Amino acid sequence: MIKGIEHIAVCAKDTKALTDWYVKMFGWTIVYDNGKGTYFVKAQDGSMLEVMASSGEDFTSSMKDGGIRHFALSIDDDDFDAMVDRLKADGVEVVTDIAISPKGIKTFFFKDIEGNIFHLIYRPVAL
Repeated sequence: MIKGIEHIAVCAKDTKALTDWYVKMFGWTIVYDNGKGTYFVKAQDGSMLEVMASSGEDFTSSMKDGGIRHFALSIDDDDFDAMVDRLKADGVEVVTDIAISPKGIKTFFFKDIEGNIFHLIYRPVAL
């Protein structure tokens, strides 16, 4: 039986810079460095991103293009606004500013320094 998603790989032009940015912005930990530009960073809940070198052309994507569109990051309500402020102060590109649904779900979409779309989400009631 599949237990879940262990990690997702992100290709980057500058793997060290992107890895360092995830550590700085989110407090994640580097748990693997192969010495050749591939890193694994781990979040507090144990989920991981693999950051590896891209070999193809740069591309841009919008919120509704085919394929994987964003990474959703779960965050507590108490930390939500401070994280948004921190991201904005770091100069991230805002895709969709803070929105709060009638059920109290908070979202904020932004791009990391390589243009990957991320989504902060606070859910008052888990799915």
